[in-house]
This record gives sequence, C-alpha cells and structure tokens, in this order.
Amino acid sequence: MALKITVIGTGYLGATHAAAMAELGFEVLGLDVVPEKIELLASGRVPMYEPGLEELLARHVEGIEGSSGRLRFTTSWEEVGAFGDVHFVCVNTPQKHGEYACDMSYVDAAFSSLSGVVREGALVVGKSTVPVGSAQRLAGLLPEGVELAWNPEFLREGFAVQDTLHPDRIVVGVTEGAGGERAEKLLRTVYAVPVAEGSPFVVTDYPTAELVKTSANSFLATKISFINAMAEVCEAAGGDVAKLAEAIGHDERIGNKFLRAGIGFGGGCLPKDIRAFMARAGELGADQALTFLREIDSINMRRRASMVEMAREALGGGFLGKRVAVLGATFKPDSDDVRDSPALNVAGQIHLQGGQVTVYDPKGMANARRLFPTLGYADSVAEAVRGADVVLHLTEWREFRDAVDPAELAELVSSPVILDGRNALDPQRWREAGWSYRAMGRPRA
Repeated sequence: MALKITVIGTGYLGATHAAAMAELGFEVLGLDVVPEKIELLASGRVPMYEPGLEELLARHVEGIEGSSGRLRFTTSWEEVGAFGDVHFVCVNTPQKHGEYACDMSYVDAAFSSLSGVVREGALVVGKSTVPVGSAQRLAGLLPEGVELAWNPEFLREGFAVQDTLHPDRIVVGVTEGAGGERAEKLLRTVYAVPVAEGSPFVVTDYPTAELVKTSANSFLATKISFINAMAEVCEAAGGDVAKLAEAIGHDERIGNKFLRAGIGFGGGCLPKDIRAFMARAGELGADQALTFLREIDSINMRRRASMVEMAREALGGGFLGKRVAVLGATFKPDSDDVRDSPALNVAGQIHLQGGQVTVYDPKGMANARRLFPTLGYADSVAEAVRGADVVLHLTEWREFRDAVDPAELAELVSSPVILDGRNALDPQRWREAGWSYRAMGRPRA
C-alpha cells in the first residue's frame, strides 16, 4: 500500500514540503490552524513569494483543473490522524521575545495535538529547527507504538523547490533498535527518488541530526562575517575586499561562496539560529564553545551601521532634508521575506535620522509596508531614485544588476552617487555613466 503523508504547518517550509511530496507521487494532506492560510493553499496560491512554488501547487492541489489531485489541505487534526502513515512536523520556531532562545511553543502544541489522534504504527518526522535535545523530549509526548525521526530542513529561500526535490543531503536522526530501523526504512521510501538521483542519505542519532542545521547555519554566518571583517580591514588599509575574496576563494579549502562583503545577513534563519544555538550551548554548560558566535553576530550588525555612516558621509554629514533612494527591501533576492532585513534596517535608521527615504523592491513591497509603514515606497527603480541625493543598493536583485541603465538613472537623480551595499554592481559601468560609485571594503576609485 502506498504511503500517505501529512504535513503539519503550512508556512514556508510546510507548503513547499507538501507540494514536493505530491510531486514525488504521494497522497498528501497539509494541516494548519489558520483557516485563511488553508483556503489560500487549497486554491493553489501561497502566502509568500517563492519561485516555482505556486506552479508546483497547481500541478497537485485537489480541485484545480489538470492537477493530479494528490494534495489536499485541512484544519482537522482528526482527519490528519486517520489519513497519515508519515507525519512531517514543519511548524515555526521563532526567537523568543527579549531572549536568544527559540520559542518551542508551536512545536510543543503540534506534538500534543498530534499525539491524541495519531495511529499506532505511524511515523512522526520533525523538520522544524529546534534546540539539541528537543527530539528526545518530544518523543516522550507520542503514544506507545509511534516512532519519531528527526529530518532537518536545509531550504534556501529562492531555491526551496529545488532544494526539496533535489537535496544536497538528507539527514535522518533515529533511535537504536527496531523502531529506528523501521523509521529509516520508511524515510528511504519517502526520499527514494532523490536518493536514486544521488542525494546522500545520512543516518544519525537525534542530537546529531538536530545539530546539523544549526551547525551549518553557524558556519555560513561565520564565513559571511569573516569577509565583512576583512572589508573593515581593507577600508582601513586601502585594500579591495572583492579582489581579496576572489584570491582566497580559489583555495579549494575555502571556496568562493558566501564571500561577498556587504551589509550582512538577515532573514528568519541565520540570525535566529545562531542566537538560539548560543542559548542552548549555555544551557548545556558548553557556552564557551560558541562565544565566537557573539562576535559573528556583532560584526553582522555592525555592517548595517557602517552603511548608514557611509550614506551620511556621502551626503556631507547629515540626513536632514536629504532624499535617499533604497533599492531592495528583502533580506535576499528571489524572496519577499523582510524578516530581519539588513536593507530595511538601514532604510529605517536613515529615516529616523531625518532622511526622506524611498524604497523599491521587486517582490517585497507589501511586506515592507506592513513592517515599516512610515517609509516612502515607489513602484519602480526610476520612481524611487527621482530627485535622490544618494542611491543605496541593498538587496542584490538581478533587476538592479542587469536591467537598470545607469546612464538613464543619472538623468533622474539630484546627485549621481550610488553606494553598493552588496558589492554586486559593476563599478566601471556605473562610473562610466557618470556616477560616483562606492562599495564596502573597496577603493573609492
């Protein structure tokens, strides 16, 4: 009999996972406690921007013409319990207000509700990013005869569909003994297609599986903050951080990914995860092992302040009465996510200090308006820069790099000054069009 899969929590992770499981050929039932979200997904639409996700949903959501009909959504726990052989828990674990630790209340609530309806012999699979030690505790909430596995997610916003269907690794944490062996076998069945394509399938214990995601994000955050620290040194010494990154990136032990200096990382994962990791290490008595992450976090936040100061200097020492155009609102391109966005943080700081800030972003405008309603917003790059005394490039959308004509924009601004907070634009192209170009960690000319 073919496995039936449920996905509990239909946010960014859950909606993507549910659609991908249907794409892999399984009957899937997604659950959320927010009826409006379920109604939206049931119509084949998603509450966020993620390339390819709506198209994937439309291929499988029941009731949409031409779909496979393998994917449905519900708010009923009883329906989920009766339906599922494998239950994926994909709910959010945000940072606690005023603390570094993550908020486990949504995960705990999901496990408590599921435990009352899950069938004996079913497998529960945790995908949420949780503090190490959580899986063992959560297993105790499930009834006898129900096994728990931990299967962390490694999605990159903008590439979530690809990362789910063609993962670079599949990590599965299970218990020792027959229960763990059965869990591994079931998950090998679930992921049979990507495994056959060559995705590594790594089997570990619970703690190791829980540590993989936070360890990976901590390493990436470290690499980003390292090159940003080098940018600070380059600015002091007159070096070029872009050439420095190119040179060290040729070393195969280092590699060139995540070595672009700029205003740093943001979003709903990296900042939250490294802080929660530090908090959990402290609870375990291993806080000294992760003290370096405090400096990583500090470097990252410092880069935002550095961009504000760079803009102040470009405007002659103050923002009052000056028009500032900000290109980008999301924390990264190919996403509408503005959570902990460095771009919006910089825009907000400048606004609070008297600047007249106008923001344009290809996909993040609605979310940015909700978060920062007092900023100005434009419907195009041209509208955003019109009359600007300085232009800040803060999210590296392809539109800003490839589709914008610097010469045309130079005719619209009050002063052709651009500050590249992502080191993603071509300095020569902008300078030849008459712009004063400056980027973090690079020579002024």
